[in-house]
Amino acid sequence: MHAALRAGASGFILKDAPAEQLIDGIRIIAEGNALLAPSVTQALIDEIARRPVGQPEAFPGINELTDRELEVIKLMARGLSNNEIAKELFLGEATIKTHVGRVLAKLGARNRVQAVVAAYESGLVTPGSQ
Repeated sequence: MHAALRAGASGFILKDAPAEQLIDGIRIIAEGNALLAPSVTQALIDEIARRPVGQPEAFPGINELTDRELEVIKLMARGLSNNEIAKELFLGEATIKTHVGRVLAKLGARNRVQAVVAAYESGLVTPGSQ
């Protein structure tokens, strides 16, 4: 799963998912968002939680994020949409899109999923740290 995300996968949906879920997933990805089936999300969280505690491995670009960009990526890691992040931070959705774009650029991430993986792998967020 990690290799696929690093290679640019925008999401995962299980092969036994109902047709409606598959169609919704295609729409979500086509809109430029990311999608992880709940069971895949749980597996990813469980895997990260099993990793030994210690010095988190620095992810290239993570130290370049501004305070606001750090706030945004942490909210992205909670699964919030741009609209939800905008409401949480009392900012416009266009401003959030700009911040998300800068986060992706600084991390060299192709999509939100890769950015969230970077946040977890760098230790910026940890499972259950909401």
